[in-house]
Amino acid sequence: MCGVDEAGRGPLAGPVVAAAVIFSDDVFLKDVFDSKQVLPERREELYHEITESAVSYGIGIIDNREIDSVNILQATFLAMNNALSKLKVPPGLVLVDGNFYKHDSFEIMNIVKGDTKSFSIAAASIIAKVTRDRIMRQFESDYPNFSFSAHKGYCTRKHMDEILEYGYTDIHRRSFKLKLLEENEILEEEVL
Repeated sequence: MCGVDEAGRGPLAGPVVAAAVIFSDDVFLKDVFDSKQVLPERREELYHEITESAVSYGIGIIDNREIDSVNILQATFLAMNNALSKLKVPPGLVLVDGNFYKHDSFEIMNIVKGDTKSFSIAAASIIAKVTRDRIMRQFESDYPNFSFSAHKGYCTRKHMDEILEYGYTDIHRRSFKLKLLEENEILEEEVL
């Protein structure tokens, strides 16, 4: 059985990242939950625990240009396909967070809020989130006028102010439309 999840569907900048993780039946790691419910420091620790104890794992990364080219939903499918293609062991069943994924070669079970219901999906969510967060921290080095390590490219007030002051970078998704926010409002939904 394999768990699959993604990180980064909603941001205005950066890639969408998917991970696929397979464990043997006897593996259980404490604190593996939906990545959004785990503190960043613990996510980093869990990343190493998961990758060390997994039978196999794969990561798929689709950049902002491809997202703009095919749309965020198709880019998410591509990232999931890439993650699955990197597994060294073919899964018998693939559990995917959400309700929309299909694959021609694998049996798929979509689970709404799967990252809160399945250990392997939660592990995949952590791998995807940590991978994407690391990428966004690196982008902050490349674009020092943007606080990518803090807002991760999501549509926060700070990020919007940075865009308004400095313009778009090469990692911004041009197909996502910027919405002006009310004071202190945070929008973290994708806008097509």
